[in-house]
Amino acid sequence: MKLVILDRDGTINHDSDHYIKSVDEFRPIKGALEAIARLTQAGYRVVVATNQSGIARGLFTTRTLFEIHDALQRAAVQAGGRIDAFFFCPHAADAACQCRKPQPGMLVEVARRFNVAVEDTYMVGDAQRDVQAAAAAGARPVLVLTGKGRKTHAEGNLPESTQVFPDLAAFAEHLAP
Repeated sequence: MKLVILDRDGTINHDSDHYIKSVDEFRPIKGALEAIARLTQAGYRVVVATNQSGIARGLFTTRTLFEIHDALQRAAVQAGGRIDAFFFCPHAADAACQCRKPQPGMLVEVARRFNVAVEDTYMVGDAQRDVQAAAAAGARPVLVLTGKGRKTHAEGNLPESTQVFPDLAAFAEHLAP
């Protein structure tokens, strides 16, 4: 099985320093839904793995998060794609949990549940914590330059094997020409 793990905010949808707190605030990045469709149609399983500390901060509820993910799933299906699962860390940054990226726990759990070797899995994100989690888990780190990606790239210190693409659409085209 071929598996791609995607960060959500800044990779699939426009990010906000004030968090995405409702379905109305969720706005896909141009080409992202089509990229998910391209990956799906090329035989990849697509999973979203996202830190959502806004839950711990009381900015939105788990129910609201599920509503946002339902809307994302419907949009992906409309574009011809599918998201096979959503994994999220609801904890605050200071919680010291193993599921919050840059810790590898969430990615290891995705690989375990899908019964795939984590080293054969891509982790695509726009932040240092995404590529660090990929490297820590032994997955293939991919940085997109959307969201915080340009700033992350300019700061450097990326794991050595990190691939860089302008956006999710360019990554999907590379993986599934």
